[in-house]
Amino acid sequence: METRAMITQPDQYFRDGCGRCKRFATPQCSARLWAAGLAALRQLCREAGLIETAKWGHPCYTHSGRNIAILGGFRGDFRLTFFNASLLQDKDGVLTRQGENTTHPDCIRFTDVAEVVRLAPAITALIAEAKVHAEAGTKPVKPMQAMEIPAELAEALDADPALADAFHALTPGRQKSHALAVGSAKAATTRVARVAKLAPLILAGKGAQER
Repeated sequence: METRAMITQPDQYFRDGCGRCKRFATPQCSARLWAAGLAALRQLCREAGLIETAKWGHPCYTHSGRNIAILGGFRGDFRLTFFNASLLQDKDGVLTRQGENTTHPDCIRFTDVAEVVRLAPAITALIAEAKVHAEAGTKPVKPMQAMEIPAELAEALDADPALADAFHALTPGRQKSHALAVGSAKAATTRVARVAKLAPLILAGKGAQER
């Protein structure tokens, strides 16, 4: 199986895509299909004073050392997804859940660059609000959970929206299997290594013992 490396520079994403699939750097790449809309979102983020970098193969925007939002192109739409979205008031009601298992509305979906232009004031307001929380160091209140998730796994989920969506889409039993597999390790370094090893299984919708 061909191994592909994710991009590490934002400019490369806007030119060729994320690097995760065989559509990378082809006319079928979602980043190229939605190029105009993604460029418009990029401009809004930059004009709002966010720092642009690349994380998880996508353009990610930060402020005061904290992730604010990330861009992504998909087959049916392109999106701006906010981190720590539960802190945002979203007065204009533009945020939606990425999936039925997503805890809080955290993204805005687009299918046309005109939608970005129309929602620009709401997007800018959300970014401004997120920057205030970043500067203050405000953290969202984590919901009560019957299952204890190890800190290393929780941090990985917070850092990667795609991984978090995949994890929350798992059955409770599969979620528990990953939590136990990570939490049973005594050393923090081992727990971190187990999270990295289990991530592909989570993304594939499998439990820790499934292959």
